[in-house]
Amino acid sequence: MNTIKVGDIGEQAAVDYLHTAGYDILERKYRSKIGEIDIIAQIKDALVFVEVKTRRNTTYGFPAESVTYCKQKKIINTALCYLQQMHNINTQCRFDVIEIFLRDNGEIKYNHIMNAFIK
Repeated sequence: MNTIKVGDIGEQAAVDYLHTAGYDILERKYRSKIGEIDIIAQIKDALVFVEVKTRRNTTYGFPAESVTYCKQKKIINTALCYLQQMHNINTQCRFDVIEIFLRDNGEIKYNHIMNAFIK
């Protein structure tokens, strides 16, 4: 299975997980000239920008470890573009990372890191 397929499976699993947890999914793969945000969701009054990282194993580290400071800055700036586009600058925001672990037996494990980084 190639990395694009693994990523797509992981993103769909994250959407399903968030939906089950009571989140409303507003956008998937939101793109601006600055970058991309995997999922934009809302729960209560909070707007949540979610980076999904999927792995089949931890040979190269845990998925969240790949969300570097540089990647965080890119997500934050992309989120600012989204907020400006929606004319929603003064809303409560949060940046989460969801680690998805795909097991060989088809099992999916989740690790939802809320407030993984802050602006």
